[in-house]
Amino acid sequence: MQSLSHDQVNYMTYLKVSELLDLQGLLSTHHDEMLFIVIHQVFELWFKQIMHELEELIRCFEADNIQRGIKVINRITTIQKVLITQIDVLETMTPTEFSEFRDNLRPASGFQSVQFREIEFLCGLKNENILNMFSGMPLLKARLEKWVGVPTIYDHFIRVLARRGFTIPDGVLNRNVQEPYQTNEAVLAAIEVIYKQPEAHYDLYTLCEALLNFDENFNLWRYRHVKMVERTIGMKTGTGGSAGAKYLMGTITSRFFPELWDVRALIGTY
Repeated sequence: MQSLSHDQVNYMTYLKVSELLDLQGLLSTHHDEMLFIVIHQVFELWFKQIMHELEELIRCFEADNIQRGIKVINRITTIQKVLITQIDVLETMTPTEFSEFRDNLRPASGFQSVQFREIEFLCGLKNENILNMFSGMPLLKARLEKWVGVPTIYDHFIRVLARRGFTIPDGVLNRNVQEPYQTNEAVLAAIEVIYKQPEAHYDLYTLCEALLNFDENFNLWRYRHVKMVERTIGMKTGTGGSAGAKYLMGTITSRFFPELWDVRALIGTY
């Protein structure tokens, strides 16, 4: 990256505004294509920031800095609310208006957002079928493969519980992180103690709630996204050949942190 001397730094050069405003390469003359591109580029910028925050969250967990970890998660959930609201802007474009330039997008698809997939992988939704989608894009595939063998956010959270004195089996702490996480009774029992004795474990209790907010907001974004797709193109296939809204609807029930949801059924039972 080329550095700027002090006398060269101003608002435009520091933020590279000129370069940023040159990145909207329209493939049609239709008015609404600009909106479509800008919205999705902004999505990608926010995805970049979320990944930046998730990597900081891991550092917080490794240092047992729970309070800062909560702050980081709260920032992510605030970003998620912005992402959800942005869909309102995209929905000002009607199906008829989108159809005017949609065919120009093929075979590009939101399914090819490597940053979105990186977030999913880091949070535990690792799917080798997703890697196959990037077989023709080796650099992007390599970026995603990096996260296959990396412990997830939930793995780091469970390790925090173990260091705080909760009994977590070695098979969970040293599991094969390339495989999907399997719910565990000991992990659930530890989280149950935190929820039934919140005053004694208040930082962990607050952390659990913050993580659940993140998980819930992720699914809310998925829901708003799928309804936007359904509203715009109905049940048509996606521009990249996917099943479109039908596929997206099946992702809404995905959860990053299963025991944080399961514990709700145990609260109030003794």
